[in-house]
Amino acid sequence: MINRRHIRVKVMQSVYAIQQSHNDDIIREEKFLKHSILKMYDLYVLNFQLLIEVQKLAAKKIALSKKKILATQEDLKPNTKFIDNKLINQLTESVSLEGYVELNKLNNWELDDEYVKIIFDELQKSDLYKKYLNTVDDSFKVDKAFVIDFFKEIIAPNEKLAEYYEDKMISWVDDIPFVNTWVVKTLSKCKQDKTFILSRLYKDKDDEEFVSKLFKKTVLKHKTYEQDITAKTPNWETDRIADIDMILIKMAITEFVSFPSIPVRVTINEFIEIAKDYSTTKSSYFINGVLDKISKEFTKDKRIVKIGRGLL
Repeated sequence: MINRRHIRVKVMQSVYAIQQSHNDDIIREEKFLKHSILKMYDLYVLNFQLLIEVQKLAAKKIALSKKKILATQEDLKPNTKFIDNKLINQLTESVSLEGYVELNKLNNWELDDEYVKIIFDELQKSDLYKKYLNTVDDSFKVDKAFVIDFFKEIIAPNEKLAEYYEDKMISWVDDIPFVNTWVVKTLSKCKQDKTFILSRLYKDKDDEEFVSKLFKKTVLKHKTYEQDITAKTPNWETDRIADIDMILIKMAITEFVSFPSIPVRVTINEFIEIAKDYSTTKSSYFINGVLDKISKEFTKDKRIVKIGRGLL
């Protein structure tokens, strides 16, 4: 499921987009934000579907080899360890996965089957595949370990596949690393003789509401928060502060005042980490200093009031 940090990243991107376009249609931008998160779930599902399609291609090749006029002993009695893989078969039999694919018409691997071939070719060339086929142990544990390694070593790092995803949905550029981790976590939790069920998109209703509230309040209050930031950065002109830094600080202030259950230190740490990935090399130090000053002043002036877990 999507975590709070990635939600913050998606909100940051939408706030940046609305400011750069000078568009004040918050409703439209919020719809796009939610749409991009929903499409990220499509990417998550496509990765499982790809595992299934690669296995299907392997089965098809085995079937064709058996029909050769001059079929070899290897063609007639092939190694079926991969097409019998218990974890991939769990994915194939999953009503949860099949239902989502059909409902959302995810026919990517039918229309663009060359990518299935690319991944299968890479798999066949790998030592991972050869070692797996020669493994005598026929357990779910071995099958599961292989599938996870297959995804981590061959699917996730494949540049052609990444380019394909990026062409399909621009917002997937930043989603790919998160989704790859999410897929591995989901596969790691699979158990023998258990039905495969897709992970939920959101942890709970609070996380889903967190998306809209953080976005809307940051956009609606950004002028007010800009004044607060200016007051704490007397040696900096507003236009000298990187756009992303300014957005991250405004989002953090929104969390300070609008989310009483989120501790101040958690908010500061989260935005420092995001700054390390999305802004300049010194941004995390700058953001930390500004937020520390603002949080102390807001707490003193009772603009920050935390309750429950937020007091930690």
